[in-house]
Amino acid sequence: MLDHLSEYIPVIRWQDVLDILIVAFIIHRVILLIRGTRAAHMAAGLAVITLLYFGARELGLATLHWLLGTFLSSIFLLIIIVFQDDIRRVLVQMGQTPFLKTKVKTFQALEEISKAATALSETKTGALVVIERKVALGDYMESGIIIDGAVSKELLCTIFFKNTPLHDGAVIIQKGRIAAASCVLPLTNNPNISARLGTRHRAAIGITEETDAVAVVVSEETGAISVALAGKITRDVDSSTLRRILHNTFAVEDTAKPWWRRRIF
Repeated sequence: MLDHLSEYIPVIRWQDVLDILIVAFIIHRVILLIRGTRAAHMAAGLAVITLLYFGARELGLATLHWLLGTFLSSIFLLIIIVFQDDIRRVLVQMGQTPFLKTKVKTFQALEEISKAATALSETKTGALVVIERKVALGDYMESGIIIDGAVSKELLCTIFFKNTPLHDGAVIIQKGRIAAASCVLPLTNNPNISARLGTRHRAAIGITEETDAVAVVVSEETGAISVALAGKITRDVDSSTLRRILHNTFAVEDTAKPWWRRRIF
């Protein structure tokens, strides 16, 4: 009887397991790349249309099935058209770094941000630095100027110098590098926020309400340093407190995961 049943049990080859693992890894990486962007909502919409297509076939809804089938017959062309910006960004990232990225010197980047904030505070130079975590900030980067430079105190101070074209808006830190500058961020609508807070502080709170990013703000009026996280802002912190908040935030995030799932920024 066992011999008879074995005829109906498929033989799983090591190639099949490797094939499944590779496809699963690719899907996982694509989800990470589009998460938190408009592409994620578009992908969800296409998934709903696909489910409706199969549902219409099972329920015998001929007209709806034909209509959705016609739409999905050009799905690859539609994907290229709809996701052209995201595809371009993914290809650029793949061309710049290996798909399996080497670990970025996280704490060195955080040190440079802390040093820059302290220097900008001393000269009362307004600044807003947003550090990406799990949720991608690609949509906000598109509103600014792409930099793709190493994080350094000197470069950050140069960007926010009052006479430079990029001093307005936010700098976005992605994967341990300065990804973009002069980025436009959403302002918070929280009515409980103090009326004394300016646009930079409201933008810092707004971006941390919509994403899990960390925002560092330097006030142009007072030179005070503030840190926003999860829609809340901690004001008037000194350089050592800023450094401790940044290091603790990313140290907890990194150690909370197994080593193979840890990511930087």
